[in-house]
Amino acid sequence: MSTLIDRTRPEVMDLYQFVYISRITSSGLSGASTLNDIAEVSIKNNKENNITGILCYGNGYFFQCVEGTEQALTNLKNQLLMDGRHKDLQTLDFSAIEARHFQGWSLRSIVLERWLIKDPRAKALMPFKPYVWSEEESQQFLELLQHHYKDQERLGEVDTQPIKYSALGLTLTKVVGEHQAFFLIQTVLGALIVLTLLWLMLADKLI
Repeated sequence: MSTLIDRTRPEVMDLYQFVYISRITSSGLSGASTLNDIAEVSIKNNKENNITGILCYGNGYFFQCVEGTEQALTNLKNQLLMDGRHKDLQTLDFSAIEARHFQGWSLRSIVLERWLIKDPRAKALMPFKPYVWSEEESQQFLELLQHHYKDQERLGEVDTQPIKYSALGLTLTKVVGEHQAFFLIQTVLGALIVLTLLWLMLADKLI
C-alpha cells in the first residue's frame, strides 16, 4: 500500500485512484449547465475531502479519474451512483497509487470533442466510445490525460477553477448531432400533439 505526505494535511495518508466511465442521461442532457453544476459542486466537495482529478465528457459519455484516500473515494463513488445525470457507471480502476497525477486540479473538466482534435495521439481512440475500449485502450487514454496535465503544468496553466461552459461544454450542437434522430422524433410528436389539440378545440366549436 502506497503512502504520501500531503502538504495540506500533516498526516500520512493512503493514496488511491478511482477511474470510471458512465453514460449521460436524458436528465443530464436537458440541463444546459450540467458540466458547470458538476464542476462547481465537485470542486467545493473535493477540496474539503482532498480529492483531485479530471472529468471528461464527449459523445454522451463521461470518463473520470479522481485521486484521494480510499475512504474519500468510496464515499464519492456511492454519491456518484445516486446521481441521476448519468447511468451505467462502470469502474475501470480502484487501486493504490504512488503519487497524484492531477495534483493541482480539485476537478478539471475537459470537453473531448474540442480537446482531442488537438492531440494526434488521441485520434486513434475516436470516436469516443469508452465502453468498447479494451483495458489497454482505457489505460492509454488515462495516460494521455496525465500527459495533458503535465503539459498544462509546464505552461503554468494549472488551476482548480471550474471552466464555465454553456450548453454542455459548448458542445450542445454536437450533442444534438449525436442525438438528432431522438430530438427530431420528439419535435414531430410534439407538433402532432399540438395540432391534435387544436383540431379537437375547433371541432368542439363547430359542433
